[in-house]
Amino acid sequence: MQGPLNIAIQAARAAGDLSVRFIDRLDKVKVVEKSPNDFVSDIDRECEAIIIETIHKAFPDHAVLGEETGSRGDGDTQWVIDPLDGTLNYLHGIPHFSISIAMRVKQRLEVGVVYDPLRQELFTATRGNGAQLNDKRIRVSNRRSLNGAVLGTGFPFGQMDDLDRYMEVMAALMPRASGLRRAGSAALDLAYVAAGRFDGFWEFGLQQWDLAAGALIAREAGAIVADADGSERYMQTGNIVAAAPRVYREMHAIIGPRFTS
Repeated sequence: MQGPLNIAIQAARAAGDLSVRFIDRLDKVKVVEKSPNDFVSDIDRECEAIIIETIHKAFPDHAVLGEETGSRGDGDTQWVIDPLDGTLNYLHGIPHFSISIAMRVKQRLEVGVVYDPLRQELFTATRGNGAQLNDKRIRVSNRRSLNGAVLGTGFPFGQMDDLDRYMEVMAALMPRASGLRRAGSAALDLAYVAAGRFDGFWEFGLQQWDLAAGALIAREAGAIVADADGSERYMQTGNIVAAAPRVYREMHAIIGPRFTS
């Protein structure tokens, strides 16, 4: 998978370079509200165009699923792209966003890249070969329980149907963990689980492009990655719990009953 991985890295770096060029000129960026609290900018669209062009130069027959352009093409191999994960952060000048690119074959994730262009941190993985940060092997934390754990999450937006259950989960986790963090980029949150910066992460109602690359990177770093019910259907449901193995067991015991009842 070195060929596809190299192309994904090339595409992520090109999109990252574009996003950084405009970070100090946000007054020039055009923004549209797609739905309540869900924004898209012309930078999102231009980054996605760069990524797709880079992929199709190397693999013209591959299908693409992009956040901004939707599904293109068909076939067994599909690239899943979030050109700017953390758009709201980006538009407010908050330096925490990423480019997320994954490739799957017959619905199985094979390649994942999450790139933080401001810190120049490149998280990568290929199925069965582990995960890396800037070419150095990474592993999840060795945390043995929720005691002392730092957990990442994302709050509901748009539809607030799950807000009450979110609050229940947070109320149950907060006394046991050292801290909860809502950073604003699910792709980076999952990469941080892989690197041991977060001991665990959960969020619900995500899209495939939010999850694909980060989920593979976390799994290849040793995390348990699952839906709220413990299955591996998170790409279909958009609900994900990812954590170091012993932390995952305790998180699932708290989160699972509240989201599967």
